Amino acid sequence: MSEARLTAAIKVMEEQGADALLVIGLVNIRYLSGFTGSEAALFLTVEDRILVCDSRYTLQASGEAACCTVVEFARKLDGISTLARERACRRIAFDSEKTSVASLKALSDAMPDVEFIPIADQLDQLRAIKSPEEVRAIEFSAEVASSAFKKLLSTIRPGTSERALALELEMMMRLGGADEKAFDFIVASGERGALPHGRPTEKLLKSGEFVTFDFGACCNGYNSDETATVAIGEPDKRLLEVYRVVKEAHDLALAAVKPGIECSVLDNIARSHIKSCGYGDYFGHGLGHGVGLEIHEMPTLSGRSLQSVEEGMIITVEPGVYIPGLGGVRIEDMVLVTAAGCRILSSVDKELIYC
Repeated sequence: MSEARLTAAIKVMEEQGADALLVIGLVNIRYLSGFTGSEAALFLTVEDRILVCDSRYTLQASGEAACCTVVEFARKLDGISTLARERACRRIAFDSEKTSVASLKALSDAMPDVEFIPIADQLDQLRAIKSPEEVRAIEFSAEVASSAFKKLLSTIRPGTSERALALELEMMMRLGGADEKAFDFIVASGERGALPHGRPTEKLLKSGEFVTFDFGACCNGYNSDETATVAIGEPDKRLLEVYRVVKEAHDLALAAVKPGIECSVLDNIARSHIKSCGYGDYFGHGLGHGVGLEIHEMPTLSGRSLQSVEEGMIITVEPGVYIPGLGGVRIEDMVLVTAAGCRILSSVDKELIYC
């Protein structure tokens, strides 16, 4: 698998007319080579597949990146410049989305005769279509997260703090098999539900409120992402109306997912419904995004996206309405795009749950 991925990356390099491809972003290094350490560089040419690392990772890299030649250098920059000089490289493509300005300057200073060619998102595009092994890994992460949340439901009650629930959810995920949480959870109750990215606080839950939970697990490097909004007791009728509208938008968009549909069209399906119900001003973010080794990957589901959905992609569908002074609702499922449409990977029931 790594050899096929490396071949695809080298093809991207050749399309840019470059002599070599330098990959510094750790996520792309992992995807292409299998190496999971925290410091390395991948140097690729038509003939070479070289992983540059220091002595801390030589043994690990030799085991994980079997498709690559592992070259040890005390300083990564020295290793890269030596390899480029030995091969008389004049044009080196690099993963610009993952390379800092400081790193690029250091490379340019070390190799003043080399032209560095930014590859904006071509490597990220390679990761958009998931292999069967990746699908299974993400399915496992999704099951760990959903199962933990279902167990958490019995502890959601008035008087419990948002922060306590977030900590309990993370613990349940880790006990269920997660290596770590996929991102900082969102737990936003009452009026704080109007914050799309409301981090958990010491605020105590109250009867009559909605609580939005955005959560995910990371297992073996692969992430999941799911959002559920639950009711504490009997909520305000306006909140129930908002929930109905968001759920309908969510269901309409899910039903439309299929290979070939434009991401902007999917976004518009959900957005148009929310707008037709009078809440268009309260849905500000995009409909969703890809998920994989990173929690936000290609494609991006928004009105500005120029991409289309393809079989094998794993995406989120997560419309929301956020009303200052009242609260908010977001409903999110993660799905695998199939030839026939899509298959939902997250498993928390998205009908309104009363706690």
